[in-house]
Amino acid sequence: MQRHLERELEHVKKMLLGVATLVEEAGHIAVQAVVERDETLANRVVDADEHIDAKEVEVEEECLKILALHQPVAIDLRYVIAILKINNDLERIGDLASKIARRAIYLARHAKVDVPIDLAAMGRLVHRMLRNSLDALVNYDAELARSVIEADDQVDDFNRAMYDVVKEAIPKSGDNYMQYVQLLSLSRDLERIADQASNIAEDVIYLVEGEIIRHRHHEDFSPVSENV
Repeated sequence: MQRHLERELEHVKKMLLGVATLVEEAGHIAVQAVVERDETLANRVVDADEHIDAKEVEVEEECLKILALHQPVAIDLRYVIAILKINNDLERIGDLASKIARRAIYLARHAKVDVPIDLAAMGRLVHRMLRNSLDALVNYDAELARSVIEADDQVDDFNRAMYDVVKEAIPKSGDNYMQYVQLLSLSRDLERIADQASNIAEDVIYLVEGEIIRHRHHEDFSPVSENV
């Protein structure tokens, strides 16, 4: 019975990593579409979103089947719970990648406006966070997961800088103001992907250590003192 459960857990992990591959590619291509003003690339991401949604449902159904048939406990139960949560995070990232792609289409069809924010660099940072969170899952690496959470502040800095730039640029932008609005929204979408990558990292730490660390990003992951 346990051996059969282990096989099913390994199978659902492979299914999840398949979803992760699709999502990771979608996020990368969406940012590329923005930088290169490429509608063809953007449409690839938009078209792929339904496929990602379908795969997310398959993973969820497989997890529910494992819960119903095997009633796992301890580490096996934590594993299934973590897979369910990460699966949901990945689906949300796929939706955000699709949003970015749609913004890329809008920007490609309108006059280019320049901002002193390196969106490509922001995209690379977010992509690295996502990749590391998934590597942490594959390797049960809680320290790598923690490094993902710590990187989130850098993405927040990018987003705040974009907000400041757009706030200053819009009053002077005339008919181009919507391009700045789209760029700000795009920056916010990337920041949300980083948040989802951090959520995945938190779930990895829960899986490996059995510790829930959500809402404790600024406590250096130290235990809460009973004297506080």
